[in-house]
Amino acid sequence: MTYQEDLPAIAFAGPQLLAFGALREVAASVKQKLDQDPTLSILVFHRDTSQPIELDLRGSLADVVARLQPAEFASGRKVGRPKLGVAAREVTLLPRHWDWLARQPGGASVTLRKLVEAARRETEGANALNEGREALYRFMAAVAGNEPNYDEVSRALFAGQKVRFLSLIACWPHDVQAHLHHLSHQAFLNEE
Repeated sequence: MTYQEDLPAIAFAGPQLLAFGALREVAASVKQKLDQDPTLSILVFHRDTSQPIELDLRGSLADVVARLQPAEFASGRKVGRPKLGVAAREVTLLPRHWDWLARQPGGASVTLRKLVEAARRETEGANALNEGREALYRFMAAVAGNEPNYDEVSRALFAGQKVRFLSLIACWPHDVQAHLHHLSHQAFLNEE
């Protein structure tokens, strides 16, 4: 897979933070560290979503960085119509739904777009919170699965208990705690 060179990334060697910043810088740090000690196990993540990033570390440092995709080419947008990014796909509805859509001002496409936008706005907060918790959990499972109270920390996370979550991770390695604090801003409601 090809990644954007400016993607926000973070790398851990066990519980120790190795590098963070743009992926090109993190990849360079990882390559240098592995050249020094090939026995290290290093995990690289998208800094905000905790999606794992698999780097191709073959060859020289220049080769590793050269394989990353420049930011200006990352959009992958094709020339020509449609300029708004409209995608035509099939929608299956009952006849009564099509009849109702046909009677709406602007037709079926406009009405469907309005309905989808309204639904997106309605669920935006809950979706962002769920995505934040999933990102935090993904990182925590990969890097801190053997830490004390891991199960209790997981329960506090999904119960939305930020204070309890933060108190339970207080004995975890400092670098892991720091990144969990960063991710916790997306994973908990601000009220607590």
